Amino acid sequence: MKKQKILEKQIEELELDKKITSVLKENDINVIEDVWKMKRKDLKDLKFSDSQIMSITIKLQLYGLDLNRKVY
Repeated sequence: MKKQKILEKQIEELELDKKITSVLKENDINVIEDVWKMKRKDLKDLKFSDSQIMSITIKLQLYGLDLNRKVY
């Protein structure tokens, strides 16, 4: 799948924990690209725990993406 198509998908597509998804949405983070652009520190600022950040990272990696705009 093309990177751009993945980035335009809603964050629900990542199938994250419901609590994580709701916090992201409350902070106007609605599409995968919004999360992909973030740094670990940005997620910490949203009060995510290390394990929640790891969960987000793993879900992104399944799409060949990583935090801080990295693509594999």
